[in-house]
Amino acid sequence: MTQKTPAQLRADAEAALTGPGQRRIRLLAELEEVETELRPLIRSAREVELPIRRITELTAVAPNTIRAWMREDA
Repeated sequence: MTQKTPAQLRADAEAALTGPGQRRIRLLAELEEVETELRPLIRSAREVELPIRRITELTAVAPNTIRAWMREDA
């Protein structure tokens, strides 16, 4: 059995990371799009006094994120 060189081991590690890494990059971009869509909807929901807990249940956006978005958008 031949041992792999350090360069081959690094190439294998890089190849293993490529697929999942590309998927993560695509998902993060999609998440950013969804968050851009959600922010004004969450603002509107808060303006009609929908509780943060309910918004969290419906969107899986963390309560602290909702509060931060409300401060940023104010």
